[in-house]
Amino acid sequence: MTPRPHWLFGDQLGPHYLRAGDGGPDQHAPLIMIEARSVFRRRRFHRAKAHLVLSAMRHRAAELGGRIRYVQAETYREGLREAAGSSEVTVFQPTSHAALALVSSMPQVTLLGQRGFLVHPEEFGDWARNRGRSGLLMEDFYRRVRCHHDILMDGGQPAGGRWNLDKDNREPPPRQADRLDVPSPYRPREDDIDAEVRHDLDRWVREGKAEFVGRDGPRRFPATRREALAALRRFTERRLPTFGAHEDAMLAADPVLSHSLLSAALNLGLLHPAECVEQAEAAWRAGEAPLNSVEGFVRQVAGWREYMWHLYWHFGADYRRSNVLGHREPLPEWFRELDADVVTARCLATVLAQVRDTGWTHHIPRLMVLGSYALQRGWDPAAVTDWFHRCFVDGYDWVMLTNVVGMSQYADGGRITTKPYTSGGAYINRMSDLCGPCAYRPGDRTGERACPYTSGYWRFIHRHRNRLARNPRTAQAVRQLSCLSDLRELLEHPRDAGPS
Repeated sequence: MTPRPHWLFGDQLGPHYLRAGDGGPDQHAPLIMIEARSVFRRRRFHRAKAHLVLSAMRHRAAELGGRIRYVQAETYREGLREAAGSSEVTVFQPTSHAALALVSSMPQVTLLGQRGFLVHPEEFGDWARNRGRSGLLMEDFYRRVRCHHDILMDGGQPAGGRWNLDKDNREPPPRQADRLDVPSPYRPREDDIDAEVRHDLDRWVREGKAEFVGRDGPRRFPATRREALAALRRFTERRLPTFGAHEDAMLAADPVLSHSLLSAALNLGLLHPAECVEQAEAAWRAGEAPLNSVEGFVRQVAGWREYMWHLYWHFGADYRRSNVLGHREPLPEWFRELDADVVTARCLATVLAQVRDTGWTHHIPRLMVLGSYALQRGWDPAAVTDWFHRCFVDGYDWVMLTNVVGMSQYADGGRITTKPYTSGGAYINRMSDLCGPCAYRPGDRTGERACPYTSGYWRFIHRHRNRLARNPRTAQAVRQLSCLSDLRELLEHPRDAGPS
C-alpha cells in the first residue's frame, strides 16, 4: 500500500518531524510543503522574518529533493489541492490556533500529535490539573521538567544544590565597556536560495502583492539544519560560559551580548530543545561552562519556552481577548513603522532600531523597554501582541500570545505573572549604558528632562492604583504615590519618548 503523503508546515523543518514511530509519518511517505502567499498579504511582517522563513522552507525542500512536492500557491487550501488532490494526507499539529482550525476543517487531513517539544501535552495536563490553589507557577513547572527529564540533576537533587540561579544572573554590564569580551555569534553565509528569496520579495512589493516593515540585511539566523547545529555548537563551546551573569544586561553597541540567537532556529523546528539543553549540560559537566550560565540557558529552553507553549493551548483561543486593564490606545505610527529616528529617549530609540535592522532583541529589551513602554501608555494588548509577532524573526502566535498578553502587558490580570513588569528609568539605568547620553534623566519624574519611563511608571501606578493596591508585590508602589509631591504635575504633563 502506498503511504499517505505527509504535509510539513514551514516551522516543522527538522529531522524529528520525519522520524517514524510514535504516531509519525511512514518513513517512505511522500512529503508536501506549501508556500502560501496569502500569509504575506494579510499582515505586514518584518522583511528579515519573511526572508528567513522562506529561505528555511526552500532550503529544506532542496535537501529533500524528489521526496517532496513544494507548492507555491495563494492559500494553503489551494496548495494542498494542487499537491494532493483529494488524497488523504497526514500533518503534525500546527503551532497556532488558526492553523489547527484550518487543518481540522479539511476532511482529507489526518491530524497527528505534537512534536518539537520536551513535555508531552498529557504530562502538562496532569501537572496543571493538580495545581489547585497553587496556580500555574512557572518555577514549579520548571522543576518538574528538570526531574521528569533528568536535566541538570544529580541523585534526584538539582545540580549544585539549587534549582534557581537567577540571583547570579542579574549583573549589570561591566563598567566602562561598550561590548562584552566574548567571541562573536555564528553567522550564516547566504547562497543562491537566499538571492532567489530576496528577488521574490522585491517583486511582490513592486507588484503590490505584499508589504513589509523593517530592513532585510544579510541573513543573521540559521535557515538549515547544518547552520543551526553550527550555531548551537558555537554557542555552547564559545559563548555559553559568559552567558549567565549578564543575560539581563543591555549595551547600546552590543545588542547580542552572550545570548545564543537560537530561538529562531528552535521555532522553525531546525533544532530540538532536548539537544540544546543536553549540549549545555555536557559543557557544564566537562567543566567548560559555569553552572549559573548553563542553568540560565536551560531555564529559558526547558522552562519558559515549554511553559509558554503549553499555556498557549491550555488557555485556548479566547485568551487573546484578555484585557483586564482596559487598555485600548492604538499603537502610534512611529512604533508600527519602526521609525527609531524620531524617538528621543535613547533606550527606546536604540532598541527600536535593533528591531528595525535585525528583527531581534533579547528578552530584557523586549520586556522592559518595548513592552513596558506599551503597558505604561495603555496600548491595546492585542495590537502589541500582533506587532511582536510580525516584527520578530522568532515570533509566532504561540510564542507571543502568552508572552505579551500575560507576561508583558499583564492583560490577563496575573494568570502567568504575579505583577506587571514595568519600571521607571532607574532599572534601565542600572542594567544598561543607555541612559548616560540620553536627553532625559532617569531620576526625573517631571520637567524638561523627565524620563518617559519614570513618568510613565507613576502614571501607570496611579491609573490602576485600586487593582495594584490589592497585590502584595505592587501595594508598596501605590502607597508611595501619596509621597510624590509632584504627582499632580506628573499627571497633567506626561512625558513621551516619541512624537505625540
